Amino acid sequence: MIQKSPASLAVASLAILATASETAAGGRALECYEPEHRPALYDTVYEDVMVSPGGQLVDYDPPIYGTRESVELIAPPRVTYEVVPAITRTIYHTVKVDDGGYAWEWRVIHGRKVLCKVWRKARYARVAETVIVEPARTRRVVLPAEYESVAREVLVRPERRRITEIAPSYQRVPRRVLVREGSTKWRRVHIARHCPD
Repeated sequence: MIQKSPASLAVASLAILATASETAAGGRALECYEPEHRPALYDTVYEDVMVSPGGQLVDYDPPIYGTRESVELIAPPRVTYEVVPAITRTIYHTVKVDDGGYAWEWRVIHGRKVLCKVWRKARYARVAETVIVEPARTRRVVLPAEYESVAREVLVRPERRRITEIAPSYQRVPRRVLVREGSTKWRRVHIARHCPD
């Protein structure tokens, strides 16, 4: 960008007017000026620019489960009681049913009904008798513990998370910056006596 001060603009305007006047009037210039340009000055600076913001990388392994069989107690040892019935036996023996002896009974002899005295023998019969060999009793019974095989799901390996920190990355890049703006100023030209026609 070219900046001009008011004084330089005034001098330039006067120089142009004087030259135009003298040229038009056919005279000589008493002072001469030429523009002197000073270019803009640039420099290169280097700065770090973030290429990647970084972050975290998570590596996840799910848990692993398996099956384990074990023998478990389902009923503890216990005591119960039961009734044992009596043990019996049948015994047969002969008993006298009738003692016998004299008795009167009616009989028919030669077509005549007569009452006779008769002798009767003693009568015996076989009788069954149940006898107790061993009486009923209460018996104590010990029941052993009961076990059962049970399959259960168990954790073999818990889940795992591995976190890797990723640092941000930067790149050094050049950037052109303006150090000094360009300008134009009027420099007086020294001549031997007068400015040339």
